[in-house]
Amino acid sequence: MSFAPDASGNPWPEAMATVTSCKYEFGAGRALAFGLPTTRHFRITYNYWAPNADNIDELHTGELTSEKAMHVGTLFPIRYNPEVPHETAHSAAAPAMSRTPLLAIGIIGSIILSLVWLLILRGCS
Repeated sequence: MSFAPDASGNPWPEAMATVTSCKYEFGAGRALAFGLPTTRHFRITYNYWAPNADNIDELHTGELTSEKAMHVGTLFPIRYNPEVPHETAHSAAAPAMSRTPLLAIGIIGSIILSLVWLLILRGCS
């Protein structure tokens, strides 16, 4: 996975994250919400320690989706933004991928409903 550099061009630092929960979600719900039909979808929540602006370690929580389940307590590396420690490489990529199909569906649906409404009004005259 690629990760963003910080303002000075350095790669984001790495921390070890611990899985705190792993929940199965049905593929149909994911297809409706994100436009990406899959048969398996796990929502994984994790915690990691990263320093704040005062250079004091704070516990942060993140979430990602995976095709594979991860056991609670599993450790894995995560990259976080040193300027905004609650932002990870996973969270930075997720919103752009998930909102685009939903936004497109909303715009297309709006246009279709507007055209249907105009046809109904025209038929009443």
